[in-house]
Amino acid sequence: MTKKKKLSNELIIANLAGERIIAAAELAIANKELRFQNNEKEKRAAELAIANKELRFQNNEKEKRAAELAIANKELRFQNNEKEKRAAELAIANKELRFQNNEKEKRAAELAIANKELRFQNNEKEKRAAELAVANTELSIAATVFDSQVGMMVTDAQHVILRVNRAFTEITGYSAEDVVGQTAHLLSSGMQSKVLYTTMWDIINSTGLWKGEIQAQRKNNEVYPQYLHITAVKNAQGMVTNYVKTLTDITSSKAVSNEIERLAFYDPLTQLPNRRLFFDRLNQALAVSAHSGQQGALLFLDLDHFKNLNDTQGHDIGDLLLQQVAERLTACLREGDTVARFGGDEFVVLLESLSKDVLEAADQTKNIATKISLSLNQPYQLSAILYHNTTSIGASLFTGHQLTTEKLLKQTDIAMYQSKNQGGNSLCFFDQMMHKAIIARVDLQNELRQAIEQQQFQLYYQIQVDHCGQSSSAEVLISWQHPERGRISPQHFIPLAEDIGLILPIGQWVLETVCAQLKTWQKNPLTKDIVLAVNVSAKQLHQVDFVEQVLATLQRHGTNPARLKLELTESILLDNISDIIAKMKALNKIGIRFSLDDFGTGYSSLQYLKMLPLDELKIDQSFVRNIVTDSSDRAIVRTIITMASSLNMNVIAEGVETAEQRLFLLNKGCLRYQGYLFSKPVLIKEFETILKR
Repeated sequence: MTKKKKLSNELIIANLAGERIIAAAELAIANKELRFQNNEKEKRAAELAIANKELRFQNNEKEKRAAELAIANKELRFQNNEKEKRAAELAIANKELRFQNNEKEKRAAELAIANKELRFQNNEKEKRAAELAVANTELSIAATVFDSQVGMMVTDAQHVILRVNRAFTEITGYSAEDVVGQTAHLLSSGMQSKVLYTTMWDIINSTGLWKGEIQAQRKNNEVYPQYLHITAVKNAQGMVTNYVKTLTDITSSKAVSNEIERLAFYDPLTQLPNRRLFFDRLNQALAVSAHSGQQGALLFLDLDHFKNLNDTQGHDIGDLLLQQVAERLTACLREGDTVARFGGDEFVVLLESLSKDVLEAADQTKNIATKISLSLNQPYQLSAILYHNTTSIGASLFTGHQLTTEKLLKQTDIAMYQSKNQGGNSLCFFDQMMHKAIIARVDLQNELRQAIEQQQFQLYYQIQVDHCGQSSSAEVLISWQHPERGRISPQHFIPLAEDIGLILPIGQWVLETVCAQLKTWQKNPLTKDIVLAVNVSAKQLHQVDFVEQVLATLQRHGTNPARLKLELTESILLDNISDIIAKMKALNKIGIRFSLDDFGTGYSSLQYLKMLPLDELKIDQSFVRNIVTDSSDRAIVRTIITMASSLNMNVIAEGVETAEQRLFLLNKGCLRYQGYLFSKPVLIKEFETILKR
């Protein structure tokens, strides 16, 4: 080994030895440090043990102090509660002491009042004893009265019977056992009106008393006249507690009274009203007529040749005739009319509530007189004699108090003698002009029947145009071509036809003719679109089968329903409006149109107007006539036009005769017109000529 290498090894060994010495030193230091730390650790553990022991001691002491504090607080609260209790008990004791003092004062006051009340009660006891003595006396008297000959009944406030007397049982046939507990309605005959009972109880409720005559019923169902007296009994508060009813059977006195009345007011032979009663009823009739405005009539009847019957067959036979005449007259009259015997063979009939129209009232009078004549002209069986008799009748109409009863009867008597002078067995009115009018009406009625049979009617057509002068419709008007009198306007015969029911066949004839004409026009381009308006009366429309009649007529002629318009008047809307609406809707459904004629002159409820299937309102000519000069007519026309527009209806004006009228209507929105300005009503040939222009 070389020196250098040896030196190097020694150096390495030296370094290793140095490092070991250093490591040994460091280890010694580290061990010493470790021992120190272990000692410190043991010290810290000992100190920690001591600290934990101290902490546990302190915690225990703390818990003891907390427990002692809780006990002290509880004791303090208990003492405070006790203190409050003592204070409350002291307050209650003071309040009780004050209450006892107050009660002591009250007792003293009550004792004073009680002593005063005792003295008052002693005084009242003495008074009650005296009153009881009086009451016993009155009760004894009342018991005597209750068992009198007058029937008595006591009910409670609900009309339940509490007690009846012996006279009640004798009068009604009901014992106390029958009626006690029942209501007083048990005694009702059912013959009194509700109005009477309502009035009776209104009076009792307001005055506490009612008396009057009623029809009562006994237990055996016999109805008898009773005089009833009802008194309401009230308590100190004014409330009704009972009703006391006294009742008397007045059958005997009523019979006597009726007999006296019969002798005073009725003819003993015929049992008809006599002259005195008749004048009383006539005065009442005049008063009623003055109030209602309705006509009345007197008929004065005298039997023809009655004296001859008396002279040849004796008065007994004559009396039989008078009795049978009275029976027949009574049977001929309406309810409310009066027939009286004035003496001998004279009878007077009073007819009330006739029409307000004089001619109609006269016609009604004539019909009743005719009925009487036909009845009295029938044979009479007078014992063994079969007798024929006729009667002369005078008639006179009246309204209100225009004539006195004496003058009215005198006029009727004169009319009867006029009938006698004509040979008897006839009717004469006092007013000859009226008599002639009635005869003329009867003649017209007979001729009208012939006109229907012989088809004496003609239809006229009045064109209807629009604002451009174009026409697509016309109104159909009927006229009567009388063989002797010539043309008769519908105003003169349609009202009569309405009254006697002939409007139905006339109306059907018009409908048949119009449908046939429309069918004919359907073949011509010039006329196929023309609509014809036909007037329909209330009597026609109110027929049960009116819809079926119209449908059958259209089918019979093969007519287009859209070409037919039915014109109705406002008066139709007054009765059975729901039925009218149903019929109109049924016809409108198939295409028939409706126009309301003469609008504004009658009665139209706007409520119903909007429900009707109307196509058109027609302004009546009475409003058009003076439309240029009359502000009221102008206002009415404007209102009708506005109303029609709001209801989505067409409007047409009739009676347009001047260009000024047409211009005013046009400016206000009325675009359809009818009147002499365009054409008068013409026959079919002339109408077709107008259409060709």
